[in-house]
Amino acid sequence: MPAALRERWRDESVRSVWLRPSDWYHPAVDALATAVLTAGDPAAAAEELGRARGYDGVGIGETVDDLACLYRTLGAAEPPTTVLRALCEGWADGQAGTIAFGSALDPESGLPSRQYLAIRLAETYRDATLPTQRARTSGHLGHHLVVIDVAAGDVDPFTRAARSAAVGAAMTTTYGEGHPMATLGGGVFAVLARADEDPHPPLEALHLEIARRCDLLELRASTRQPVRVWIEPLPATHEQALRTLDRVSRP
Repeated sequence: MPAALRERWRDESVRSVWLRPSDWYHPAVDALATAVLTAGDPAAAAEELGRARGYDGVGIGETVDDLACLYRTLGAAEPPTTVLRALCEGWADGQAGTIAFGSALDPESGLPSRQYLAIRLAETYRDATLPTQRARTSGHLGHHLVVIDVAAGDVDPFTRAARSAAVGAAMTTTYGEGHPMATLGGGVFAVLARADEDPHPPLEALHLEIARRCDLLELRASTRQPVRVWIEPLPATHEQALRTLDRVSRP
């Protein structure tokens, strides 16, 4: 049965290669699990899964290792070359799509994607007028990142979507317009906030608003308690800032 294979595949992947159990599931895994159990060619399903992984910001190494876990579950030494190639082609398409459509909204949280935040960070560094001799800091740039992590182990897709919607609404209510914000995947979110404002009132308000919305939707058991919210100073360069996003989004 595809569902049984999917669960064995997930267990093997989470045990050995997958970084965040909460973001492993995607509907494309069901299609691939079904395809490998039939006489058809699973390449198309593998390509679709690769595209989904690339769009979600999963690295190519983790994506390939996850596919290998599926075939180990089936008793095979490695995936067929055609399936592996299709997965990689789909991943490349997904990565290209996030660049081309970086401002698209995440359907779960209603927030833009990581690529949107990367663009706004580039604008922040570009607009900073600093003497070339001085090292850039978050204070000089005038901004810092507020990072929110609500992940609490593995959750089903429906609970994850409801939790993301609650957090996205709480962030929008707390910070409002003029503060670029995004979902980073895996239950992690970020806001580009001004560094010259007292951060504590909005941080406290955000904690309360997330708790209120999660209580209304009965999501407390699937949300980190307490929600982790912290300030990440911006590093000296945009490239380093992008690495910061990678670090905080997939620990």
